[in-house]
Amino acid sequence: MAGPVVEFLSRWTVDPFIAVNLVLAAVLYLWAVQRVNLRDPDLPWPRAATACFIAAVTLLAVVYLGPLAAWAHTFLWVHMAQHLVAMMIVAPLLVLSAPVTLIFRASSDVARRRWVVPALRSTAVRWLTNPLFIWLFFAGVLFGVHFTPFYDWALRNHDADTFIKQPLFLIAGFLFYFPLIGKNLQPRRPTHAVRLLLMASIMVPEAIVGASLFFASVPLYATFTTVARPFGLDALSDQQLAGACMWAFIMVMDTFWMMDMVRDWMSSEEARGRRIDAEIAAEQALAAQGEAS
Repeated sequence: MAGPVVEFLSRWTVDPFIAVNLVLAAVLYLWAVQRVNLRDPDLPWPRAATACFIAAVTLLAVVYLGPLAAWAHTFLWVHMAQHLVAMMIVAPLLVLSAPVTLIFRASSDVARRRWVVPALRSTAVRWLTNPLFIWLFFAGVLFGVHFTPFYDWALRNHDADTFIKQPLFLIAGFLFYFPLIGKNLQPRRPTHAVRLLLMASIMVPEAIVGASLFFASVPLYATFTTVARPFGLDALSDQQLAGACMWAFIMVMDTFWMMDMVRDWMSSEEARGRRIDAEIAAEQALAAQGEAS
């Protein structure tokens, strides 16, 4: 067993384009954080948000630059792991890093008035944060990639994989989680009940994709039937493992994010209750003053 493991971990792929862009993204984010902290030292940028961004960039480096990247075109379960991490861990971490709020706070007053605020109030942003759109787009990416010839074509085309498929999964995940979690500035957020409904219902298309891979009687992607496998499962067993991994992954991650939404809902209700109590107390105090006078 040690042989395949050592061979798996010893093969690396480092794509300069991905590496440079990850480093550039980290530098720009940290520069913006420093700018915010210098401009407003009394309200520094939350360290938790910075930690989320660094964790997201690190995970992208792990899945797209190391052994996973090297074996992604040999084993379907590895390829599936890349996309699941990007969509269901990296994307929500990027949302929690609050990039939109960071852009707003790091921008000059002129830039805010001329560019940032109009963009946030634009029709395009309203559509991109619309609950129906984000659900359909996320589900459409899952179905469109896995159930069309696009998947095999991208596997054979490095540029398509790097510039279309990988960004597509990340963008779909980011747009889906953007209105659901975190504290980003946005035109309008769905109610807590709608957020939970969206999160629960997206498990249906995710489960369909996982089930299709697991229960298929033949390999669905020709690339994985022709590639040389130095070790490991055959093409059909590899596909079944990929489907099983997707099932397990979506159950764990979707449940985790739903629990986070419930926690946020409860915190919001507690804060609302405290505001109401304070308003009642203030009204009672005014009434008592009026009676005393």
